[in-house]
Amino acid sequence: MGEALRQTRQARPRASAGGWQWRRTAETQRALLDAARDVFAAQGFAATSITDIVERAGSSVGSLYHHFGGKSELFLALWQEYSDAQEELAAKAVTQAEQGGETDPLALFTIGAKAYLDGCWQHRQLAALFQAGDAPPGFANIAREDGCRWIGLVDGLGGPDGTPAGGLYLVILASLVREGAREVADASSRRQATRTMSAVLEYVRRLMADGPWRPPVKPAAAEPWPDTGTSDPL
Repeated sequence: MGEALRQTRQARPRASAGGWQWRRTAETQRALLDAARDVFAAQGFAATSITDIVERAGSSVGSLYHHFGGKSELFLALWQEYSDAQEELAAKAVTQAEQGGETDPLALFTIGAKAYLDGCWQHRQLAALFQAGDAPPGFANIAREDGCRWIGLVDGLGGPDGTPAGGLYLVILASLVREGAREVADASSRRQATRTMSAVLEYVRRLMADGPWRPPVKPAAAEPWPDTGTSDPL
């Protein structure tokens, strides 16, 4: 699972080392991303203006549009960076477990989910921002798809089989971890965050105990609608 996660992460372009122009571009992008993180976290996405971001970054409106295309794209770039880092944490933890001989899907998923939730606490400002619901149109679907992707890469889960039941299984697991991440990010202390993580992982264990649900081969016949002797109320 760990190596598969690494391979699916979006490749980022790399410039030649030592290039002055590249360093300047990277510094500008970093300043805009850091400023956007702070302002979005303080004010929310909708209430933040591009002017707010560029003033904090010491940059210009033109520079923001040049590097990112707009406010929504800047928010999504922040998400991509955060999501990649979270996936890397999970992938590294699972790879180490696999190298140690662990093969049980439940154990591997639990290890990956724990690393993911730990990352949510370490980067709780961003985690809270992305869980708040104040985001560009379509962001919820992007976050959901990203969550289902790395969860579906755990060997043996049975989710990525193309069936409605398998897909629903991934959605439920992803939702459980996502809601756990929200609670972890909102925790008032590391102790509270750790207790929340333990609760999430216990629910994961229960959910995964029997694997994904499978419909019966021969579903029971539906019971006839009772005849009340009255006309259709609709």
